[in-house]
Amino acid sequence: MSDERDRRLPAWVYRQGVEPDARFSLANERTFLAWVRTALALLAAGVALEALDLPIEERLRLAASVLLVMLGALAPLLGWWGWARAERSMRTDARLPAPVGFVILVAGVAAAGVLVLLGLVVR
Repeated sequence: MSDERDRRLPAWVYRQGVEPDARFSLANERTFLAWVRTALALLAAGVALEALDLPIEERLRLAASVLLVMLGALAPLLGWWGWARAERSMRTDARLPAPVGFVILVAGVAAAGVLVLLGLVVR
């Protein structure tokens, strides 16, 4: 079993501690997949905002679109980092770490919303 475990990546996660209950690992994986779904939604929103002819001031629309696409590119990385930290904590029987990326995601989406709102008002 240890040979099989040692080949999994990332090694800094799987070569630590003992195998946790599969239910917890699968729940952690579902959380990561939720981050991926969120990333897809952010990417789609950013592309749609720029692709559709909406009555929003152009520079503000472009800024909001770029911000949403950047958040969409960053979200899977934040999700993977959070998955890895939680998995490692479960394996080493340590306390679960604080979530990562929530502040970035919330602030970014709020900023994009403000840009769109301003773009609607200015136009």
